[in-house]
Amino acid sequence: MEDSVEKYGLDLHCTMMLEEYRDSKPVFEKIKEIVCTELNRSIQAGGLYITALESRIKTEKSLAGKLELKGSKYTSLTDITDILGARVITFYSDEVDKIAAMVERLFDIDWANSVDKSKMHELDSFGYNSLHYICRIPKSMYYDPAHPELNDYRFELQMRSAMQHVWATMYHDTGYKSGVEVPKEYLRNLNRLAGMLELADEQFCLIRTNINDYRRQVQSLVSSGHFEEVPLNGDTFRSYLQLHPFDKLNKRIAAINQAEIHEATVIPYLAALKALNFTTLGDVEKLIRDYSDDAYELAVYQIANTDLDIISSTVAIQDLIVVYVLEHDGGQLGLTHIFDVISGPSPYNKSRAERIVQATSNLKFMNKS
Repeated sequence: MEDSVEKYGLDLHCTMMLEEYRDSKPVFEKIKEIVCTELNRSIQAGGLYITALESRIKTEKSLAGKLELKGSKYTSLTDITDILGARVITFYSDEVDKIAAMVERLFDIDWANSVDKSKMHELDSFGYNSLHYICRIPKSMYYDPAHPELNDYRFELQMRSAMQHVWATMYHDTGYKSGVEVPKEYLRNLNRLAGMLELADEQFCLIRTNINDYRRQVQSLVSSGHFEEVPLNGDTFRSYLQLHPFDKLNKRIAAINQAEIHEATVIPYLAALKALNFTTLGDVEKLIRDYSDDAYELAVYQIANTDLDIISSTVAIQDLIVVYVLEHDGGQLGLTHIFDVISGPSPYNKSRAERIVQATSNLKFMNKS
């Protein structure tokens, strides 16, 4: 059984609001459910990534303390805007505005009581950027005639980045919630740390922007065929594969037995290309251009006299790499090393390399003058 609200020693006005809070607890639970559901749905639909979505309903003890200090300024419970609080924490500070725009579309915003703390910095101090919106659930989102107060009660929604959240948490824990007045030199150190976190926040955003710009530039170079200008790495190789550079040779090899091509990833072969000291996509293009006929000759030797009717889409790049190694005098040792790079070290790779070297010794591409 709940204790009497009179135990808090509040005046009659505040005691009645605390009674109203107790009666309205299920309403606040419902508002919390609606708010979190709609936020999660919209975040996912918008393709946004966040680190956390938090929510809480103010405890009775906490509300009683607030009423004790500020109860006279409230005429009813609907005047208190933070009984329900929610917080969206983003990875990057520049995503806070995206979340804010989404929130503005979802809820009715009480602009007069909302705060943009990013605009409250003093020139000689650091703080944390944070948006604090006071919101209501619009009737277009949810309406229950039996509980119209669902659309009357306001809630606070905070939006901040992970770094901003770190700062806010530290400041609350070590600043004014410790119960002890903190000496100015300690607060000054906190502000210095806030500056470092703020700088880190900006740099993370800048680095991400630069990386995205680089990727767009690389994709443009790949699309335009300027392969010699594109370094060979995971990102560029994936962009290159979107052009299906090995399809022509795969289809040519499949035609030997009228075989079906089974799609498989060629990403593991990137390590082999780098092991061969290929440094640009231009090197890969040159491999395809100069060695496709020899790779086809190898494939004919391997499957022409078989009933193989399914081949992997990796066969083209694999045979290209094999003939490249052999024609550059890599021999059994070189092939073994490449197979180890592709699939991991194994005794099978050595025997496989040995068989290939013996089998190809009389092929035309191995006896070029």
